[in-house]
Order: sequence, then structure tokens, then C-alpha cells
Amino acid sequence: MVRLSVDQMSRYVSPVNPSAYPTLSIVLLGIGLFLMSWFFVYEVTSTKYTRDWKKELIIALVASVFLGYGGLFLLLWVGIFV
Repeated sequence: MVRLSVDQMSRYVSPVNPSAYPTLSIVLLGIGLFLMSWFFVYEVTSTKYTRDWKKELIIALVASVFLGYGGLFLLLWVGIFV
């Protein structure tokens, strides 16, 4: 059994540069908020005859992905490392 010391280990490097966290956070949250507002407006202005569940599902899914990643980068930006 070979034991590695700390000196022999390589340092972990993040795949995303930490200086890009503010930009990523603002852009992703902005896109997510736009899509979320589009979803809400679509729900309020459409009738039960004109609604399309596929369109609702796609908009909600894409908005949640952008808001999720935007929230993740916001947490990383303020120093809460998850």
C-alpha cells in the first residue's frame, strides 16, 4: 500500500474562475427572472382553451435551470461554498 503525503498531491482547481462568479450570477438570474415572468404572464393571459402544457413545461423547466445555476453562483459569489 502506497501512502501519499500532502506534498505529493495536486491542488484542486475549480472549473470556473472565481472572478467570473458575479457576472455568471447576474446573467443567469436575469435570464431566469425573464423566463419566470414570461411564464407568469402566459399563465395569466391564456384561457383554458389556449393553454399548451408542453409550452408551460418547457418554459418552467428552462427558467428553473437558469434560476438554480444563478442562485448557485450567487451563493459562491458571497462566499457560501456549496
